[in-house]
Amino acid sequence: MNRFAMPARLKCNMLAATCAVTIASLYSSQTLAFDIQGNQGTRLSAEEIASFDEPWAMTFLPDDTMLVTEKSGNLVHVTADGAKTTVGHDIEVAYGGQGGLGDVIADPDFAENRRIYLSYVQSLDGGKTRGARVVSAILEGGRDTLELTDVTELWNQQPHVTGKGHFSHRMAIGPRDTPHEGYLFITSGERQKKTPAQDMSVNLGKIIRLNLDGSTPDDNPYADQSGIAGQFYSIGHRNLLGIDFDTDGNLWTHEMGPEHGDELNRVVAGQNYGWPVVSDGDEYSGAAIANHDTRPDLHTPGLSWVPSIGPAGLVIYDGARFAGWQNNGLIGGLVAKAVVRVELDGDTAREVERYGWDRRIREIEQGPDGAVWVLEDKRDARLLKLTPTG
Repeated sequence: MNRFAMPARLKCNMLAATCAVTIASLYSSQTLAFDIQGNQGTRLSAEEIASFDEPWAMTFLPDDTMLVTEKSGNLVHVTADGAKTTVGHDIEVAYGGQGGLGDVIADPDFAENRRIYLSYVQSLDGGKTRGARVVSAILEGGRDTLELTDVTELWNQQPHVTGKGHFSHRMAIGPRDTPHEGYLFITSGERQKKTPAQDMSVNLGKIIRLNLDGSTPDDNPYADQSGIAGQFYSIGHRNLLGIDFDTDGNLWTHEMGPEHGDELNRVVAGQNYGWPVVSDGDEYSGAAIANHDTRPDLHTPGLSWVPSIGPAGLVIYDGARFAGWQNNGLIGGLVAKAVVRVELDGDTAREVERYGWDRRIREIEQGPDGAVWVLEDKRDARLLKLTPTG
C-alpha cells in the first residue's frame, strides 16, 4: 500500500479544481463494449454482461458465478457470460422507496455448506412501519432449478418505524486470519429519524457485530450494557451503503451525508461517528450542522465529500489486474455517476480518480480474476465488467 501524508479530513467545495469531474466517456448505447476515461486520464475497458431491473447487490460464488439481488424481491444467479436463473424463495419483501431485497454475501465455507446471507426490508403491519431483516439460507439445486431453503432469521432492525428510507443493511464477514474472522457485520441506518443514531436503546444508526449464527459476541464493545446495545460495534451513523475490509484487516464503511458531507470511515470498535450531532454537510433546509472540527471527542471522517458523491457499494481492491490499485477503495457514485477510487492510509484517505459514463452506480465488486464488476442503478441497469485497456 502506498504511504503518504495528508490531512485527517479532505474537504473540498464546488469551486475546488481538485474536485471537478471532467470525465470523457466513449459510451455508445448501440455497443456491448466501450471505453471509459477517468478524470486523471486513466482508460478502462467496459463489457456489458447482463441487465437487471433495480439491482442492489451482488456477490461471487466459488465457481465464479454470482448472485444479484433486485429490489423488487428477485434473487438472480448469473454466470460469467451473463446467463441468468431466478432463484426460488418465499421471502416476503416490503418493496418501495429505498427498501426491498438488499444485500447478499456468501459464507466463507460456501463450497461446503452452500450458505448465503441476505438482507431485506419487511413489514409486519401491512406497510405502516418497516425495518431491515437479515437471514441465512441454503442455496440448493442445479443451475436451472435453484432455490433457498432453511431460511433462518439472524437479526432485525428494532424498532420498525414509518418511512421507506435509510435501511442501509449492507453486510460483510470478517476475513480469515484477522481478529474479525467469523463475525458478521451489518450496517443499520437511522431510518431518516436522526436521533436514533445516538440512542442506545435502539439498533438504528449503528454498525452491528454478530456471530454467524446471529448470536451476540461476549466481547462486543457495549456488551456490558443492558438490552440491545450488546449488538453494537459503533454508533452515530446515518445511512451506510458500503462496507469492506482492507488488506490489513481494518473495517471501512461509507455513509451518505445530508445535504453533502458524505463520509468514508475506518470503523473502530466502540467509537461514536457523530450523526446527527456533527456533519460536514448541512440540513436539506439549508440549516447548518456543527462541523466535525467542533467535536474532537467524536470520530472524524477519514474523507468527506462536499459536494456529495452519493456513495453506494464499496470494495477494497486486492487483485493484480489493475496495477497500483492494491488496497484502494472503489466506491460507486449515485450522484457522481462514477466509480470513485480512493487511497487508504491509516485512519485517513484521499480521492485519486473518478471513472464515469453518465450512469448512476449502485454496486461494485472484485471478480475472481481481478476484474472490477459494476452494477448500474434503477431500471435496465447493466452489469459491467471493467478491465484495463491494452
